[in-house]
Amino acid sequence: MTLITDRPPAASGSGPPDRPMSARNEKKAHSLGLTSATGLVIGSIVGTGVFTMPAVLAGAGTMGIVVLAVIAVGAMLLAVLFGQLTKRVPNSDGGLYAYSRHEFGDFAGYLVGWCYWVQAWAGNAAIVSSWVFYVDALFGFSHPSGMENFGIAVVGLWVPAVINLVGIRQMAWFQNITVVLKFLPLFFVGVVGWFFVQKVHFGAFNASGGSLYSAIGIAAGVALFSFIGVEAAAVTAKRVRDPRRNVLRASMLGTVISAMLYVLVTAAVMGLVAHHTLVNTGSPFVNAFQSIFPHEAWAGKFIAAIAVVSGIGALNGWTLIVTETSRAIAQDDLFPRPFTWTDRKGTAWFGILVGTALPTLLMLWRYNTSAGLTVFTYLVDLTVVTVAIPYFFSAIAQLTYLVSRRRRVQGWQLARDLSVAGASVLFSLWVTFASGYQVVYQALVVILVGLVLYAFLNARRQRLGEAAEPKDFTTEAPVAGLVGSE
Repeated sequence: MTLITDRPPAASGSGPPDRPMSARNEKKAHSLGLTSATGLVIGSIVGTGVFTMPAVLAGAGTMGIVVLAVIAVGAMLLAVLFGQLTKRVPNSDGGLYAYSRHEFGDFAGYLVGWCYWVQAWAGNAAIVSSWVFYVDALFGFSHPSGMENFGIAVVGLWVPAVINLVGIRQMAWFQNITVVLKFLPLFFVGVVGWFFVQKVHFGAFNASGGSLYSAIGIAAGVALFSFIGVEAAAVTAKRVRDPRRNVLRASMLGTVISAMLYVLVTAAVMGLVAHHTLVNTGSPFVNAFQSIFPHEAWAGKFIAAIAVVSGIGALNGWTLIVTETSRAIAQDDLFPRPFTWTDRKGTAWFGILVGTALPTLLMLWRYNTSAGLTVFTYLVDLTVVTVAIPYFFSAIAQLTYLVSRRRRVQGWQLARDLSVAGASVLFSLWVTFASGYQVVYQALVVILVGLVLYAFLNARRQRLGEAAEPKDFTTEAPVAGLVGSE
């Protein structure tokens, strides 16, 4: 697809001619340069879940660090894949949704958009379940009930929703502050924390109590969940300057930096906190700071407060992503039209309300059926399965192009691109398989519910002439061989 830019009429009179509007307005239309796009990727990847991730990985054992590194390689492959797709579908609105719709049509586009929307609000539930652990630590709630934690989760979900509904521009400074607050303790533990690491704190290589495969399954879900956001530059390609080049570069740089930070921090926390303590806490950074400052009572409260504030910032950003995802699909008439409803400030208020009500109901169900890290790990696995489907469709979209006659790459470049697409297909399949049958089964039910919705949406589009109607066989013109003789 070629990028078409408008040019103004030729200038009249003397003096130098005007520059083309495409060059002059490009910075305004595509406001994200390489640095900003890379920051967006890092900010999207490194969310609140990282504050709970070391505890879940410790449950698998020190092999969790190895799994994290392997998942990081898979995330880098996906980053390359999204960069390659953006070269063919630049300025796309919706990223993964746009790739699948471009290659496979409306149905595949809807399916990918539905799955990505589900993982976005389910991911908010996972984020807020991690956030609840740090609220408990901050206020000293040692044994809160499920409904008490649900009440805390409601606050965590709906405060960002109100912020998005109000749409106050001045709240942007709050978002920037929370990003800084999120990274400071991570860098501190990842660098200074290593001077306080004790070898005796590391658990066994496989501490799951089961097979190596089951331990890999425990670690793989939360590891991939931590890298969701690698597609951020691709999703916002329409606003990235020179997306054909910068989406790939920003995605790779952001993923590599995030991966290095993750491995350093996770390994440091495992060495700072005794294994039996680590696997039984949902706020491992509180324990890590207490190990670094053993005689300072403020240390645990300080990191808990930072995690709470940064968690609100992460939920604020992802609430916007949930809303914009549904609005982009609805604008193409592949989602219910109320998701395009906006107020006078341009805020898609209906999408915000629905996108916040659904994780609220999900949290109500989970806190009435389980507790502790079980809530977090379940929501992580559900999010991972639903996001693996858009990743899979993106990979096969690229694979379809490469094996078709439309491709423009040959020789070693074709072999390279086929390797990236093929590895991304296998990676997405493996992540889905490793998530466990229960979560895959429940994710399948969610997908099937979405297909029921598509049936009604497609029927409406056919009535309005927006989609082609299939030609049905009629009794007036039976097909030979299908009607028997009397």
